[in-house]
This record gives sequence, C-alpha cells and structure tokens, in this order.
Amino acid sequence: MVKRERVVRMSVEQPLWRALTGYRVLTAVYAILLFVFERGKFERPWVAIAFLAFLAVWTAATLPRVANAASCTKRFLVADLTVAVVGILLTPLADEQAQHVDGPTLPTIWAAGSVLAFAIKGGWRWAALASTFVAVANLVERAHPSRDTLHNVLLVWIASIAIGYIVEVARASERVLAHALEIEAATRERERLARDIHDSVLQVLAMVQRRGTALGGEAAELGRMAGEQEIALRTLVSSGLVPTARASHDALAGGGFLRTDDGQDDGHGRGAGLRKGRAAPDAGPQAPCDLRTLLAPYTGSKVTFAEPGAPVLLAPAAARELAAAVGAALDNVGRHAGTDARAWILVEDDPDEVVVTVRDDGPGIPEGRLAQAEGEGRLGVSLSIRGRLRDLGGTAELISVPGQGTEVELRVPRGKAER
Repeated sequence: MVKRERVVRMSVEQPLWRALTGYRVLTAVYAILLFVFERGKFERPWVAIAFLAFLAVWTAATLPRVANAASCTKRFLVADLTVAVVGILLTPLADEQAQHVDGPTLPTIWAAGSVLAFAIKGGWRWAALASTFVAVANLVERAHPSRDTLHNVLLVWIASIAIGYIVEVARASERVLAHALEIEAATRERERLARDIHDSVLQVLAMVQRRGTALGGEAAELGRMAGEQEIALRTLVSSGLVPTARASHDALAGGGFLRTDDGQDDGHGRGAGLRKGRAAPDAGPQAPCDLRTLLAPYTGSKVTFAEPGAPVLLAPAAARELAAAVGAALDNVGRHAGTDARAWILVEDDPDEVVVTVRDDGPGIPEGRLAQAEGEGRLGVSLSIRGRLRDLGGTAELISVPGQGTEVELRVPRGKAER
C-alpha cells in the first residue's frame, strides 16, 4: 500500500481559547467574592446578587462556546458583550457611590474576557469595536471619570487591540508554516521518486545509448533516441516537474528491495546484487534486517566486501535505502572509474551509528565535476546517495583526489535508522 507523508497542522490559537476559558471562570469567581467581602457598601445589594447570579450561570453555561473558534459565533459574542455592558451600567443602581468614588464595577475584570473573545475570534478590528463599547459603558457608569478610570479604559482598549493583532499575525504564520511543510513534503516525495528514476529508467536509457552507438546501424538510431529521452527525463527530474502523487519506494513496503539478489556478476567483476525488487525470504516487514545480507551480493571479482563478524541490524526501510546508496556508489564506479577499477566496501557497526565506506582505485573526480553534473541534471550523487542518507537522518561524504580514487562515506545514526 502506498504511504504518503502527512503534514500535521498545529493550531496556534487553541491555547488562547483554553486560556480564555480559565480566565472567565476565575474572574467570575473573583467578582462574586469581591461582592461578598464588600456587600455592606451596596445600597441595593439585591441588584448585585441578581446580576452576579446570572453572571455565574452564564459563565458556566457558555464555557463550550469559548472552547474553540467554531463554537464562538458572532451571536454569542454580541450576547456576551451585552452581559458585560449591562453589568457595568447596573453598578450605580446597586452602589450609588460608584459614580463618585473609584471602585470596581459589578462584573469587574470579567468584562475584559468578552473583549478578549472578540480579539481571538476576529483580530484587532473586532477587539477595537468591543473594547470601545466597554469603554463607553465605563465612562457612562462613572459620570465624572477620574484619571484612573481613563487610564484603565485606555489600557483595556490598547491591550485588546494588541492581542487581536498578535492573533492575526499568528494565524498568518501558521498558514505560511503549513504551506512550507506541504512544499517540503512534496519536495521530499519528488526526490524519492527521482532517485528511483535515476536508479532504473535513466540507467537503462544510458546503457541503450552506449550499446546502440557501439553496435551501429539501426541500433545507433535507437541509441540516439534513447539518449534524447534520457536528456528529456533528466531535465524533467531536475526541474522539479516530476509528479508527487505517489511514493514509489513505499510501494515496495512489505516486500521490496531496490535490487534483487540473483548472484549474477554484471560482466565487469561487480556483483549485480539486488537488482529488481525481491525481499529477503525470512524478514518480516518490521523485523530488523542484517545490512550485511543486502551488501554481500555486490561483491565480485573486483569488489571486496569487509564486514563485521556480528549482524548489523537496522530497520528494513533504513537498510534498503543504505544498500541502495551503496549500489548507486558502485554504479558510479563502473561508469566513471572504468571497467578495470577495483572497489572496496567496508561496514563499521558502531554503538551510535552505522558507517559504510565505498572506495575505489579509479582516476578520481576532478574538482567542480559534481556541481557541473548536477547542473546538467545528472543527480546520481545528489539524489541517489546524499538524498537517501538525508532522509535517514544521516550524512554522505565524498572524498576524491585526482589520480588517487574516490571514497564515499555513508553514516546513519542508529537511533533514527532503527525507527
């Protein structure tokens, strides 16, 4: 079954809704306790009792409404703001001295929760509208507002607008991040598919071109056509136009190696190794895989394999990708170092990582040749080797000295490769 990379979206505003829920509960309890301790100053305490009783019921009943943005509708916001404004305006009716002496209103700081709900739901413009209503209600309730009253009103107005603006910025950042993650997932999918294309189709087309040119006649024309298709396909891969709807390497999950163990030599002394996609017979889909069994078929008269005495166990997917990267390195030896070049594979099983080194005694790679090849669409090292190791959380280092051969060192952290 084909697997796809999933982009997990995280809501940056959901914690704000949870904080608002707690704020409403705590401020409602604070308003009630404040009345209990100062009830003696109220000329009409029954007004305060009636409003605070309604406030407690309203706060408890509307907790689901402030649980998330979908539940917090415009109708609820208007009703909630109305409760806050009415509570502020009822303060002089319960306490006649409220218009002359600075003191808390009946809803106290609970009213700010209504403004915050507007800010989280609709951003700074909604917050400015709601805080304006609350500010006007406070100024009317005071009749002769003092400097402290004006200061508090201005503070709520500015703070609510700032919070609304921060929410808008957070939402925009969340959208940008989600889009970036989708692009990254699509790019990784494209690179995986490009690696498979490089390991199969492109190499076959290149071989047809070489053989056709060597044979001449009608075969030469066939080779020329294959060369044209190879160039077109390399351009398609390198330009990023490869479709990303499938993860082709995952299609082999549960039974697919990129190369089959047929025990055949490729004619140049290098084992053909795991060429077509057959799984090891007794390996379960999740059972650890011995990397040595995947690398052994690459040995031949000109390839020497040095392995540890104990099994080198990795997760099946990681072992397949590492073996495929080794195969790509050996393919490069065959194509660029010549048929007489010898190669050595060395496996080191360290406690923290697995290191595989592929070395040859060829002429080496001239400086700048890799960058030039990548610019021409030849992505063997970039995708088939480095791309695979990057997906495993590892690294691929290529060391080449002209006239002294090439060494490719593949490192895979054991912690990541075992997952």
